[in-house]
Amino acid sequence: MGTVIDSHFLGFTAIVTVGYQFLFFIITALLKIDKLTDFAGSTNFIVLAILTLVVKGSWHFRQVVLSSLVIIWGLRLGLFLLLRILQWGEDRRFDEMRGNLGRLAVFWISQAVWVWTVSLPVTVVNASDRNPSLHAADIVGWIIWIIGFAIEAIADQQKLSFKNSPENRGKWCNVGLWKYTRHPNYFGEIFLWWGIFVAATPILDGAEWLVIFGPIFLTLLLLFISGLPLLEESADKKYGNVAAYRIYKRTTSPLIPLPPLVYGNLPLWFKKIFLFELPLYSRSFPDEGPN
Repeated sequence: MGTVIDSHFLGFTAIVTVGYQFLFFIITALLKIDKLTDFAGSTNFIVLAILTLVVKGSWHFRQVVLSSLVIIWGLRLGLFLLLRILQWGEDRRFDEMRGNLGRLAVFWISQAVWVWTVSLPVTVVNASDRNPSLHAADIVGWIIWIIGFAIEAIADQQKLSFKNSPENRGKWCNVGLWKYTRHPNYFGEIFLWWGIFVAATPILDGAEWLVIFGPIFLTLLLLFISGLPLLEESADKKYGNVAAYRIYKRTTSPLIPLPPLVYGNLPLWFKKIFLFELPLYSRSFPDEGPN
């Protein structure tokens, strides 16, 4: 097979992504449910990886490996989030969207942009005719992905177990990986997608290097928009008046895992510049920052 709309499958994957997300948007809007939103996002990555691999039909080893990594990640995350929302009930993120079709549509459009953009490295690899021998970048990228995937999966399970324990009701999660970073799951997700990009670099040429926008977009999204800012604000509102929580926040890295003793003794300027301890993560109690 080969070219579909364009040689890099950019138009093809855009159409598939918009159509896939539009289908779930219709289901959500008609039934007024939000149990399928995260599942729709995660599985869309799987759909794109499989379609681009099959349509191109070259089945190069690098293409199969990267597509498999995306499929494994998407299945794990999609099933985890689906089972979690079925257990917990409604997703509070959508409390103000269920009756507002416009805001709901904006969410689904944003999700389509997220899927298409973050998938760019795998899309371009699967569309490529080049098949150089294995590079060190392949191995390094796969190792980065394995580490990131393990961190995200372990962190998700640790938090779920913590939340499901009756004695932890009303507490913030500070066990396991959550002792070393306030958001280990997001660190893992960012890390694994940078691994995908690194493993894609041996086939990139010219303008194809622009696929780096995929992991950059994900990193910026989680750091500044839909990830850390929302969860930090929510946690501050719930626990901001608890002294132990303020100590946890002051001594625990927002993203990059570090021992609390180390992080707590670092100067604030260093945390802000190198460790993403941004002012927007402490808006709920600005008089007492994280340091």
